[in-house]
Amino acid sequence: MTAAGRFEVAPHSCFACGELNAVGLRLVLHVAGDTCWTETTLAPDFQGWEDITHGGIVATILDEVMGWALASADSWGYTAKLTIQYRRPTPIGRRLRAEGRLVERRRRLLTTRAQLTDAETGELLATADALYVAAPPERKQALKDRYRFRLVPEGEAAPAPATASALAHPREAAP
Repeated sequence: MTAAGRFEVAPHSCFACGELNAVGLRLVLHVAGDTCWTETTLAPDFQGWEDITHGGIVATILDEVMGWALASADSWGYTAKLTIQYRRPTPIGRRLRAEGRLVERRRRLLTTRAQLTDAETGELLATADALYVAAPPERKQALKDRYRFRLVPEGEAAPAPATASALAHPREAAP
C-alpha cells in the first residue's frame, strides 16, 4: 500500500489505538508510503516521574506505529522482540510524533524501526527496533475481518487528536 491517509478500524479495546478503551491512549494512526505515524499529547495519567512519560507508555506508542506499519504493507504480525533506546525524558503535555516503518521482510519475520520526537522542536526522544512474526494467512484474514481495516484518504474528515481532554471523555467517532 503506497497511499497516504489514516487507518480506520472497527471499534475495539486496544490500549494503544482502541476507541472503546476508556483509559487507553486512543492513538489516531496514519500512513504515508511505508511509514505509519501518529501525533498525540499525553495526559498526566501516563506519567512515571512527575511530568515525564512512563517508559512503558513510550514503548507502547513505538510498538503501535511499528505494528501498523506492517498492516500498511499488508502484513499482520505479533511482536516477538522489542528494543528501545530512551534518549531523553519524554515530557507530559507536549505534542509528540511517533513514526514506524517496515525495514525488512524475511519469510515470516518482519523487522521494523521507529522513533519518537517532540513534534514542536523535533528533538529525538526515543528509538526502537522490533522483530515481528507474521500471522499465518488464515489468522491475518480473521484479523482483517474482525477489525474491518481500511485506509481513509487524506483530506477526508479525521477525528480530533488524542489529548488529555479526549482521554477523559470517550470519543463518539471512529479513530
